[in-house]
Amino acid sequence: MKLIFKFLLRGITAFDWPLMIVLLLLGATGLLVMHSAVGGTDWRYADHLRNLLIGLGVMWIVAMVPFQCILKFAVPFYVVGVVLLLGVEFFGHTSKGATRWLNLGFIRIQPSEMLKIAVPLMLAWYFHKRESSLRFYDFFAAGALLLVPFLLIVKQPDLGTALLVFGAGFCVIYFAGLSFKLLVPITIAAVVGIGGIIVYQKDLCQEGTDWVVLHDYQKHRVCTLLDPNNDPLGKGFHTIQSTIAVGSGGVYGKGYMSGTQTHLDFIPERTTDFIFAVFAEEFGLYGGVTLLILYLLLVFRGLAIAIRAPTHGSRLLAGALTMVLFVYVFVNIGMVTGLLPVVGVPLPLLSYGGTALVTIGIACGMLMSISHYLPNSEP
Repeated sequence: MKLIFKFLLRGITAFDWPLMIVLLLLGATGLLVMHSAVGGTDWRYADHLRNLLIGLGVMWIVAMVPFQCILKFAVPFYVVGVVLLLGVEFFGHTSKGATRWLNLGFIRIQPSEMLKIAVPLMLAWYFHKRESSLRFYDFFAAGALLLVPFLLIVKQPDLGTALLVFGAGFCVIYFAGLSFKLLVPITIAAVVGIGGIIVYQKDLCQEGTDWVVLHDYQKHRVCTLLDPNNDPLGKGFHTIQSTIAVGSGGVYGKGYMSGTQTHLDFIPERTTDFIFAVFAEEFGLYGGVTLLILYLLLVFRGLAIAIRAPTHGSRLLAGALTMVLFVYVFVNIGMVTGLLPVVGVPLPLLSYGGTALVTIGIACGMLMSISHYLPNSEP
């Protein structure tokens, strides 16, 4: 009994309470909006509650593990992740035109999700080991470690997850000392490319035009973003209905469980990728701003942990994981409000989805582990 009490006490002291309070507020908000999205407490609500509790449990366990022990798992975690991606390539389960899942008999997993953690962890380990003798070619080696899983995920195809994995890995490389000057040509090329697509939209978006680097459905997503009214009942339906829901909420919202777009089934995927539309319609501008403030507090706390982290590797990992959470929120809300293409990125702690909640739980657990073992913290 004494041992159990000591274990529970250690788990409680491992929490970073400022981070924990924000996570609990977001989790409670997620349960509230999920209840409205499904119109009660059906199996989806029960599953979301279960997945949320599992995610918090995983976070608690990870938070109790010293960061140096976590870093020892970087290489095997990364290798297993890449091997599973190769397994998806050759033996994967196909659904809705994409091969993203691997059936292990007793469970079906999506290996690309674990790479959101494995890639930044691996790169943090690599730069931690190379800290005292870092050379220019180390950035090329790190780029190769990043590109292998990125290209395998793109091939599935799963551009949304691939971009998140790439963003997580790139943050580690940039925080490790990549010169900003090297990003200027890439930024210029991106601006020119986006500008060219906007200017020549009509020609590029015609049926039969091959974009070479993108699949047809990805091309249609970009074209739909530029003009969703070209196909209002087809590819533009998601964007149009979600923006109507967000706009119709006004300043104060329509009230809890009173969203017409939601409860008349106009919002597609309202429990997953478009759950912010449900929230904005019912709680309005004030609710949306409050939710954004909670996410900003989450990001600021993560960056504060990164700044105070005791080692080079822990600083890199904490910074990268925080930026991953930021990208989750930025891409999802941008997608729902029609500012970004629909790429299937969930909203942290609000969207339905077990794998994503566990991934977020691991990320927050690592942040808490780093925070718990800060120089001024009690071990």
